[in-house]
Amino acid sequence: MRKPFWARTVYLAILTIEAVSIGPAAAQTYDPAYPVCLHVYRLGSNYHECAYTSLAQCNASASGRAAQCEINPYFAKGRLRAGRHYRRVY
Repeated sequence: MRKPFWARTVYLAILTIEAVSIGPAAAQTYDPAYPVCLHVYRLGSNYHECAYTSLAQCNASASGRAAQCEINPYFAKGRLRAGRHYRRVY
């Protein structure tokens, strides 16, 4: 017995959606709110913990663990204040 065309199309669409949703999710690994991240190494997975304001604070947390501190490349640096901006004159 042959299935109608629309039934096969719906079946293939459901399989495609399931195959895409089962794959690994891409997540942001760096939080732009903090300048220092702790890169933790674990068996099977590594992750970044961006919650530190200084390297000293991060190093204290990394002590005794399989981890290292890194500068956050996506840190949102401070913005200029509104109003007049001064130029340096030579």
